[in-house]
Amino acid sequence: MQFEIDAIGGMNTNIFSGPQSREVTEIGDHPYMLAYANDGFRDYSLLPIFPLRVFRHKSIFIRTDRGINKPEDLRGKKVATPGFSSSSLTWLRGIMQHEYGVKLEDIEWVVSAEDSSAKDVGKVSKLESMIPKGLTVTKGPIGKDESDLLESGEVDALFHAAEPRAYVQGHPKIARLFSDYSKIEQDYFETTGIFPIMHAVAIRNSTVKENPWLPKAVCNAYSEAKQLTYNHLRKMGWAMISLPWIGQEIEETRKLMGENYWPYGIEPNRKALEFFFQYSNEQGLSSRKLTIEELFLPESLKFTEILT
Repeated sequence: MQFEIDAIGGMNTNIFSGPQSREVTEIGDHPYMLAYANDGFRDYSLLPIFPLRVFRHKSIFIRTDRGINKPEDLRGKKVATPGFSSSSLTWLRGIMQHEYGVKLEDIEWVVSAEDSSAKDVGKVSKLESMIPKGLTVTKGPIGKDESDLLESGEVDALFHAAEPRAYVQGHPKIARLFSDYSKIEQDYFETTGIFPIMHAVAIRNSTVKENPWLPKAVCNAYSEAKQLTYNHLRKMGWAMISLPWIGQEIEETRKLMGENYWPYGIEPNRKALEFFFQYSNEQGLSSRKLTIEELFLPESLKFTEILT
């Protein structure tokens, strides 16, 4: 028996409106949440497997000539963003509000017409373009991407999962808000215990009905693959990744986050998931606060990794 399963590393948005050709697929966590809460999407359920997680303090870029030295300085400023409701941006706004007291309504939002990173990370999907009511949101000029707006000074800052072109090219007046973002993100994890989730794995419900053994097999396969990666990083990380101090990076990550620093399963991720559900609802995106029990396949709720 053969099943169509996505390779790790690419988000599939076709399950909402396309042919649904894959039985198991990686998907953006927040687009799925919005489709479930707002559009009644029920064709797939989530498995507690999270192939993409990223700390997001690194994702704020600023004009250095606008007096922005700390998150609170973003109040009253124009902030560009490509799309609005992606997982990364929803996490980032939630962190700004709950960690620094900067609310959505404190900012004048500008949604850029284009995205300078679209060629590398893909275009912003419909579910990533939802804009809630009650905010000051304008659309950027046609023909200009988020990098153009920041470079020209039409906006004061940018929230973006990817590095904008102007930053990559070394524009002298564009920098990250948090220059030492790794330290800030480590402190955030140490304080909250949260490792933000961007993507999850989804499985087609009709396939599970016909093959009830499949969810456990998929969870085990992803977990075993992750264990192989852990072991290879520990033993051969210096040869696997072309960074001179990767060994120290791995050691420090394990010291801070534990041996299983990229955990699967519900319980080690419950806090992160529940905070994310809260962020989505309070930002006016999901129509209600979702729960783990309704989004995740019931058979997978008790999945526990066997660590080696």
